[in-house]
Amino acid sequence: MTKTILITGCSSGLGKMTASHFAGKGWNVIATMRRPDPDLANQYPDRILVAALDVADPASIEAAIQAGVERFGGLDAVVNNAGITMVSIFEATPAEAIRQIFETNVFGMMNVIQAALPHLHRRNGGTIVNVGSGVGIAAMPLLSLYSASKQAVEGLSESLSYELSSQNIKVRLIQPGAMRSTNFTTTGMAASQSAPVPESYKPYFDHMLQSMINYPFASTQEQSVVEAIYAAAVDATGRLRYQVGPDVEEYARLRWSTSEDEYRAGMHRLTGHTAWLEMPN
Repeated sequence: MTKTILITGCSSGLGKMTASHFAGKGWNVIATMRRPDPDLANQYPDRILVAALDVADPASIEAAIQAGVERFGGLDAVVNNAGITMVSIFEATPAEAIRQIFETNVFGMMNVIQAALPHLHRRNGGTIVNVGSGVGIAAMPLLSLYSASKQAVEGLSESLSYELSSQNIKVRLIQPGAMRSTNFTTTGMAASQSAPVPESYKPYFDHMLQSMINYPFASTQEQSVVEAIYAAAVDATGRLRYQVGPDVEEYARLRWSTSEDEYRAGMHRLTGHTAWLEMPN
């Protein structure tokens, strides 16, 4: 029987590539996004259904799932890929921006999972793949909100991996590293407009933003993340975490294989904090 997967955040980038990858592997795909782009289905018109879905709107989630079930007969797996980020100084970040990050990255993911679970039960099992981030392992400066949201995804995924195993439902967590498709300069400027940088933070913000631009690791390739998502969806083992990228592998090593002091020293160095501390006042 052909399996069916629902994927969120398919309007561009990783989500769009993931939808095409699964369809190419013979899956039925419910490719969802807030503003549907029917062209996504052109390559595989029989296997891809493009549907409107806003993770913050439970009614739209139910409608997208129902449309997919009516088209393909059921639901076997979910990829929670939709997410947003923000580069900012926490002290100056508006409350509405904080809520928006968590509505999308955390509560939105919860909404999709709760809506999908009854359909997975009808298949007597299934798989949920949550796309996290390297900052779920190691938090980064200027990314306090994104780091907090992705660490919430870490906790949610691990807890659910135990809980849902009783229902024959597997939970997988993808931890991608930084991808060069993310333009840190543009993101930083946009964040400055919505959350102006306080004067006392300006030298620090500029230095750390430049450290982001001069990231010391090779870029994580989107195709590698797509392949990890697919591998996670078909993996029959009890594995939870899938790290993708040299930066994430190093952050995981520092976090889980060294002392707290070594971890902190390593992160100070890798994020550019050491260079900041050594700069003359």
